[in-house]
Amino acid sequence: MNAVICPLSIVPVRAEPSDRAEMVTQWLFGETAQVLDTEGNWSRLRFDHDGYEGWVDQKQLAPCPTPNFDPDLRVIDQSTIVDLGERQVPLTYGAVLPFYDDGTILWGKHRVPVQAVTNHKPDLERAELLELYMHPFLGAPYLWGGRTPWGVDCSGLVQMIFILMGIYLPRDAGQQAEEGDVVELLDLSEPGDLAFFDNAEGRITHVGIVLTRNEDDDLRIIHSSGRVRIDKLDQQGIYNAEEARYAHKLRMVRRVL
Repeated sequence: MNAVICPLSIVPVRAEPSDRAEMVTQWLFGETAQVLDTEGNWSRLRFDHDGYEGWVDQKQLAPCPTPNFDPDLRVIDQSTIVDLGERQVPLTYGAVLPFYDDGTILWGKHRVPVQAVTNHKPDLERAELLELYMHPFLGAPYLWGGRTPWGVDCSGLVQMIFILMGIYLPRDAGQQAEEGDVVELLDLSEPGDLAFFDNAEGRITHVGIVLTRNEDDDLRIIHSSGRVRIDKLDQQGIYNAEEARYAHKLRMVRRVL
């Protein structure tokens, strides 16, 4: 079994082949991967949507007889359930609908009916798409390795919003910081630009997405820090008005098209 597909709502991906190991990311229903190695009851996977690698319990994967190499439609509502016959699977926000066509998905060798709202090429500007796709994440708790409104980290938030816009980014903030082109001046930033923040050692540790300006002409940023929130962004970094302090120091802004 080389190609596999996620058959469950959300599957934790571990740094090591153990349930006690750190969760480094999550695998969502319908996403596919390649098996690189096995150890006991665990498989090390490379995920097709971002090239990331990690360990998944073999009880939580299924063979994928028909790999889909084209970008898939994804769920953008939070009430979709797919009935696979022996079980029903609630689909989280951002889950993949494999080969979705005329209200059905291809699962194994069979067509399965699914009624879902998808990210099917809406005719909107990027700023409007951001507002649409970020809304379910607002207030979501911070979760290291998370990728859904039930819990998400900073780079997972960025990755998922961009996936819904049809742009596939790497998983981690440090990897995302190598994408696109540098925006030389913060005042030249546009909605959808990525802002990166570093620690005292100069390592990229945080990322967020620049939004439209507020009524006071201040730049805004959506990011996951404690929860998914919208804060003010300036040359110093992210200003947390609740704590009356700068929470993250700005390193750079990049534009990914």
